[in-house]
Amino acid sequence: MAMRSRPRRSAGHLYHLRLPRLLFLLPFALLLILLARLPALLRRANAHGRQCMPAATDRPIPFPHPVPDPRLSLAIVTLADEDAGGPGARRSFRGVLAASARNKRAYAAAHGYSLVALPASAVDPSRPPSWSKVLALRAHLRHHHWLFWNDADTLVTNPEIPLERILFSVIGHNNFVESPDLVLTEDFGGVNAGVFFIRRSKWSEKFLDTWWNQTSFIQFGSTRSGDNAALKHLIDHLSAEEMQEHVRIVKMQCLFNSYPWILTLKSVHRLIFHLPTTWKGVYSDGDFMIHFAGLDDKQGWTNKILRERENQR
Repeated sequence: MAMRSRPRRSAGHLYHLRLPRLLFLLPFALLLILLARLPALLRRANAHGRQCMPAATDRPIPFPHPVPDPRLSLAIVTLADEDAGGPGARRSFRGVLAASARNKRAYAAAHGYSLVALPASAVDPSRPPSWSKVLALRAHLRHHHWLFWNDADTLVTNPEIPLERILFSVIGHNNFVESPDLVLTEDFGGVNAGVFFIRRSKWSEKFLDTWWNQTSFIQFGSTRSGDNAALKHLIDHLSAEEMQEHVRIVKMQCLFNSYPWILTLKSVHRLIFHLPTTWKGVYSDGDFMIHFAGLDDKQGWTNKILRERENQR
């Protein structure tokens, strides 16, 4: 008996069979394209209308009299322990600290600021190195009107912006001697201890002493040292009156503490569910400072940003 031949399907018939599958896959393809372009899009946040600080002012910056020096004394303070984290640590600072110190030294020299780079010998061995920022600030606070603390994994990326302009945009007036004492940024976890300003005052001295005494927050063997958690605890427990008088938390994190955005499940989740926080803090071209907070490849990121700045000159 002759076998019946299977009817051949026309090209049009095959097209109609595949079309639903293509339409089903189209949203996923578009999502992948969008995700691939997100880092570049967020890197241009400022070009898309984000404004980290108010427009510049041409008004002079008067200071109260008498003052010991006609200039406002500002110092950048950072930790310069090249062995922090150890050679095989998950988040080693090897190769990062020397480069970031050079970057800040050039910025400080251009604007007449002091730079205090804390050496390894000044790090308290009884705690993770990041806690020693409190000791460094406490020791140098009496020598300057303001101290600007930077963690080692930070770089000045827009040296044209002076610290006075940042303070003016936060405080709202030119009297930097009679003003709040602590200027912070917030990220997804609350206030960040990696980059902040602190003013010389009795309140600041007491605050630093209290911060250092939060020994229950000290952590070893973790990417978290406990100093940030201790700071957050102190800020959360200030009275409304004390917050109003002594502390300012800036509205835009990118004012002086921007984070680079990389494509991970966590960063996508935050982008979707915490878009305003991401938008306020993501690093964009033109931002004053980049902070590699939470990133493991700090040396790679440091070299990348420094190369970019060199190519822009």
